[in-house]
Amino acid sequence: MTLTDDQLDRYARHIILHDVGGAGQARLMAARVLVVGVGGLGAPVLMYLAAAGVGARTDRGKGALGFVDFDSVDLSNLQRQIIHTTDSVGLRKTQSAAQMIRALNPDITLEVHDMKLTAENAAEIISAYDIVADGTDSFETRFIVNRACVETATPLVSAAVGQFDGQIATFKGYDKALPCYQCFVTEAPPAGAAPSCAEAGVLGALTGVLGSLQALEIMKEIIGIGDSLAGRLMIYDGLGAEVRTVRLPKDPDCPVCGGC
Repeated sequence: MTLTDDQLDRYARHIILHDVGGAGQARLMAARVLVVGVGGLGAPVLMYLAAAGVGARTDRGKGALGFVDFDSVDLSNLQRQIIHTTDSVGLRKTQSAAQMIRALNPDITLEVHDMKLTAENAAEIISAYDIVADGTDSFETRFIVNRACVETATPLVSAAVGQFDGQIATFKGYDKALPCYQCFVTEAPPAGAAPSCAEAGVLGALTGVLGSLQALEIMKEIIGIGDSLAGRLMIYDGLGAEVRTVRLPKDPDCPVCGGC
């Protein structure tokens, strides 16, 4: 893969990293990544992936940065969803995100899915990508994304936030030794047990912390560096300024990946 002079300049801070270099940058640019949800988590994920050149145009032309959402920008989103601006209020989130990404890095090949991800279309959409980032706040959607990722053998980097804390893990349930998301969360909690951000609130910068961690883990998986969060859950306590990591076992009776 040949990088242009502008690309060499834009990604210079990556290229001089010993563990990334030109080869690692080329992998980022050739990667196909799907971000599910253009909200508090999806916004920083998309911004940092676009800035890193994920899906940038090259002489091979294979990479792309895709995202899926079916909502519109609301004024209350702007406290944390940094990919949108005041002028974006009322626009579709996918339209607003595309405008911001093109302004940040016009080299990126965008694939916009302005629709709801469902059990009927998830596998078809996800099968076109190398890795998926889930930033939704719906357990139903998380289960749908997880099942499609297991079915298509696609790595899933999933994060969640609530008020002042968050968590992130990478799931590769198609691997015999590694869990999927439903090994970790077997079923949706009862109504009211896990209130959404709209119901309980969330400190805006927290979504930036977890979204940035998602982008970092995705880039590590693409380049092939560092220790993967597959089989591990990182828990971040924003008020206590503490981070801990716990092991996640594979459930042999999991209805999604137990037979893998």
